[in-house]
Amino acid sequence: MSAPIPGAPEPESIRLPHGDLDDLVSALHATMAEVRQHGVILAMGGAQYEAELAELSLRVTHILLPVHGREIGSIRPWCAKWHEHPEAVARLHGLWLARQQLAGAEAGLAAPSTWHRDHLDHTFLQLRAPAGPFAACTTSPGRPADRR
Repeated sequence: MSAPIPGAPEPESIRLPHGDLDDLVSALHATMAEVRQHGVILAMGGAQYEAELAELSLRVTHILLPVHGREIGSIRPWCAKWHEHPEAVARLHGLWLARQQLAGAEAGLAAPSTWHRDHLDHTFLQLRAPAGPFAACTTSPGRPADRR
């Protein structure tokens, strides 16, 4: 909890009638179920997580890396065990959710460019940054695959 700001008025207490609180709890449960169903992969568990990760792995291995992988090096690392890095899993999953949203005709003709600029480029800059999640992973096939 943060310290009060001198001279600032005290925040008012929030009072909800009992029925409103039940509605709020119900809405929170529905929102969490929707999050789990629609793609926050790290919130998934068990078989659902494994199935989503397997599908994501296919997309990353057969679509994303062959087209956008570029050369791997110390200033642009990539880890073959990316699926063991929670940040990478979350970012790549979010990337593909954005792709699905921007793939429909209703998204407009600029949607692919928007996806590249706002989602793909940003995701790769974060993942492959020298201090990103793969920074401790080696880039030479003759060395151990991961130094995490």
